[in-house]
Amino acid sequence: MNSLKLIIIGGGPAGMTASIYASRYKIPHLISSSFVGGLAKEAHMVENWPGIEQIEGSALMDRFWKHAQSYNPEFQLGEVKRVEKTENGFRVFFSDKLFFEAPSLIFAGGTQHRGLSISGEKELLGRGVSYCATCDAGFFKGKKVAVIGGANSAIMATVELSQHVDKIYLIYRGKELKGETIWIDRVKNNPKVILVPETNILEIAGTSKVEKIKLDKPFKGEDQIELDGVFIEIGVTPLVDLLKELAVDLDESGSIKINNKGMTNLSGLFAAGDATNGSGGFRQIITASAEGAIASRGVFEYLKEKGVL
Repeated sequence: MNSLKLIIIGGGPAGMTASIYASRYKIPHLISSSFVGGLAKEAHMVENWPGIEQIEGSALMDRFWKHAQSYNPEFQLGEVKRVEKTENGFRVFFSDKLFFEAPSLIFAGGTQHRGLSISGEKELLGRGVSYCATCDAGFFKGKKVAVIGGANSAIMATVELSQHVDKIYLIYRGKELKGETIWIDRVKNNPKVILVPETNILEIAGTSKVEKIKLDKPFKGEDQIELDGVFIEIGVTPLVDLLKELAVDLDESGSIKINNKGMTNLSGLFAAGDATNGSGGFRQIITASAEGAIASRGVFEYLKEKGVL
């Protein structure tokens, strides 16, 4: 335990890349995660990872994990309960009795799906309401569903669902879809997809399962649509609760502020990936990975300067 020089929280692209680079920098470290792969593992198809024209998100994350594990870092599966600042670094608790200490920490906690906060959303979660098309598309074979959102995640979810369902209502607030042109074209040219722009969903209704949704304006003369499932794809929220007690600086969106070495306002505490304000808010696997690599280099320089490596 005392030989650790770094603890990495997070098993997504940023955390796993940070681990790979920490291993190459010969930094004794532990990587922890309650879910290896992060939200990237839910991606239906990744077509912008250089060198691989097309690969499922789960398959790409499996490759990341296999690469990281090839260096044999210490690994702790489970949810981190709290993080404490100590005189010599940080203490990371998985329970009151299980904790690890190190002079440096990389937080790569990622993000969680953002909800609509409307009636029926929580009540019917898992009974027609979903935040993961990759996980649940197969349950809606031959059915009618709605996808809520107008950016890349919603567009990609729509494309994936179209391989299973009979009809998809893509409902979004803006006038136009926002995302990569190639994906937008696929949606617009798909006969199964019905675009419902400039519209909000007010309620998800049903008794034991999703039966219909209510809209804030009529669509084809009706203010509700009967369907079997609702996929909510309206973005993500940074998972930063673990760091709030440490008084880490956050920006207006709740993302962790980092400098060009990945360090936060706390000495020895670095951050990487979708939970940060790095990379101009461009939340991609490639930018998360880059931030993980930069953070590990920052840790290497920090530990060398402190004389503990």
